[in-house]
Amino acid sequence: MFELGRTFLTSVKRMPDAVALSDGERSWTYAAWQAEVLRLVGGLDGLGLKPGDHIVTVLQNSAEAASLHMACQLAGLVITPLNWRASVDELDYVLGDAGAKAVFFQPETVAIVAGAARAGDVHRVGIASREGATSTWEELIAAPPVEARSRAATSDKSVMLYTSGTTGRGKGVPRRHDAERAAALAHVAQNQYARGEVTLGVMPLYHTMGVRSLLASVMINGHFVCQRRFDPAEALALIGEHAITNLYLVPTLYHDLLSHAGFAGSDVSTVRKLGFAGQAMTDGLLKRLQAAFAPELFVNHYGSSEIYTFTIEPDAPAKPGSAGKAGLNQEIRVVTLDTSDPDDLAVPGEEGQIIAALDGDESFEGYWNRPEADAKSLHEGWYFTGDIGYQDADGDLFVTGRVDDMIISGGENILPTEIESVLSLHPAVGEVAVVGLADARWGQVVTAFIARSGEAKGGEVDAETLDAWCLKSDLADFKRPRSYIFVTEIPKSPVGKILRRMLVDGDYTPE
Repeated sequence: MFELGRTFLTSVKRMPDAVALSDGERSWTYAAWQAEVLRLVGGLDGLGLKPGDHIVTVLQNSAEAASLHMACQLAGLVITPLNWRASVDELDYVLGDAGAKAVFFQPETVAIVAGAARAGDVHRVGIASREGATSTWEELIAAPPVEARSRAATSDKSVMLYTSGTTGRGKGVPRRHDAERAAALAHVAQNQYARGEVTLGVMPLYHTMGVRSLLASVMINGHFVCQRRFDPAEALALIGEHAITNLYLVPTLYHDLLSHAGFAGSDVSTVRKLGFAGQAMTDGLLKRLQAAFAPELFVNHYGSSEIYTFTIEPDAPAKPGSAGKAGLNQEIRVVTLDTSDPDDLAVPGEEGQIIAALDGDESFEGYWNRPEADAKSLHEGWYFTGDIGYQDADGDLFVTGRVDDMIISGGENILPTEIESVLSLHPAVGEVAVVGLADARWGQVVTAFIARSGEAKGGEVDAETLDAWCLKSDLADFKRPRSYIFVTEIPKSPVGKILRRMLVDGDYTPE
């Protein structure tokens, strides 16, 4: 198998004149991009960086971020991207935990780097900023180009992503070149990408979805269109300007795109393939997207940073809620809750914990410097995901929540996903998140947080209306929300995941 540096070089040889990368008014053919990447590798050499060294980035999606990712693959460096909105404390922790030798930043992240004590001990490379930098991007790419060859082996580490760390510190997830390449190839196949696809590159390059979008685009000589941070109006403009052919987003970004006032007047006809991951998509949003795009392909991808693909549902609207069957490089099981035995299988229809094979081609090998995390999640060759779900009579997987999201009310185990899907179908509901709030009698009470749709602002829907809606549905009576709270917005992470903990902690704005 090729490693990722050679993968990049062979794509350049295949179609040197094809457009590879765009960022605002700037664009590069594959040949021009390779020339810049080879100069960048020379600049990294000038910093004294050696194969196996970690570099940390706090960057938005940009041509520089994409070029740096590919340069690290050629140079044998381990790129360690961090959320550009990270705190000083988070950056300081990652610099120390990864043993980083350099940090790359931009004007929006100057203050984070300046405040991190450990940043004073490493190379600090500023992109479009000299403040606090020991070197600049311009100085690095002014270096003579190196020879067009890769220094990495397939078994070398390519990237180390940090998990979100909803409880405690984020965990480093190192991934090898061969696992990254296998994941990218599977992404191409499972989304039926053709040569020359045009991808909206908005999922962050510190997130597994963003990395996969970039690598898949390189493999098929596609055109990766950078969007530095998601803005629905700008996204619609980029779709029109570049004739974007595929979107791979979290459900929240699809919601924001459809809800934007300019969507109805925008030409999105070039978008023929939709994919989503990161969290479940409500039935209501699935229906709206199917009607708005009428895509040729609509894929639900279920996976993680640790193992890119668990399952794939290639026709999401046909079976709402289904995460489908195991991906090309994976085997999954559902085991009974509270077991660590991979052979303790749940029966069809029974909710249990979802586990995935660690010998699959896309799998990681364990967390970075976290033996206690390995002991919790890795058992007898299987990765215990912490997700709850069940397989139906057809063998299709339905992901119903996280172990940590479980609501226990009056002794009943209740997961939010099914309730959220029912409420999402009400036309006055824009977004919904369901959590369990502490209650003296019930232990926890099922509580629905509702952001009204644009048409319903001003109180046109209330708790009684939504309770009646649930009563008319197939939702079991004990799962019905006993409380509704209307909020201005549902809190989310930078990649669009609902932050239920903030709702539980009272960190929201009532409408």
